[in-house]
This record gives sequence, structure tokens and C-alpha cells, in this order.
Amino acid sequence: MDIIIKIPFPATQNIDRMSDSQPTKIPQSEPKRKVTPLNCLFGATISASFAFALYNLTSAIAHSFATNPIVSQKPIVLRISSLVRSLVIGISSLGTFIFVFVAFGLILLAIQLLIQKKPSEG
Repeated sequence: MDIIIKIPFPATQNIDRMSDSQPTKIPQSEPKRKVTPLNCLFGATISASFAFALYNLTSAIAHSFATNPIVSQKPIVLRISSLVRSLVIGISSLGTFIFVFVAFGLILLAIQLLIQKKPSEG
């Protein structure tokens, strides 16, 4: 003879309770601002300035790494320092690329908004 023991799981009880309740309304925060070409160009200017600063920083780091060679005879030190230098240059280049990409996208969005606005006015 088989004995079956049924153990209630708390997780299934919570799911049953959740399905019986009414959906909760989330209060709306402040209304969103309308996207305008001027806002896009302002954001593109900020992003481009960050990109320019990061480009200068990346160039300075690369110049510093090129002029200051690694002084060591141990292969593990040479490998680790080369890895760290590559990571530093890679991360600063990635940051530069991200800000350039955002600035370019915002400029394209401003152009798109200007094009979409022209036919509706006429």
C-alpha cells in the first residue's frame, strides 16, 4: 500500500492569492517633455564634448604608455602590465565611441524630427 503525503508549498499559495487581487494602479509621475530638434542638438553637443574630452584622454594615455616602456625582466610582469595597458586603452576608447555614437544618433534624430515637421506644416 502506497502512502501519499501532500505538502502545501508556500509559493503556490502566494500565487493563488495574487491572482485573486485587483491590479494595482501605479501613480503617474510628472509628464514627459516633448522631444524637439533643439533638445536633440543640445544633447548632441553635450555628448560630443564628452567624446572630445575622452578622445584627448585616450590620446594622452596612449602617448604615456608609448613613451614609458615596461621595465622588467620577468615574463609574468610583462604580460600582466601589457594586459592592464590594453584594458585601460580599450575602456577609454569604448567610452569615447559610446559618446560619439550617442552624439551622432541625436543629430540624426534632430534631422528626422525636422523632416517630419516640414510636411505637416504645409
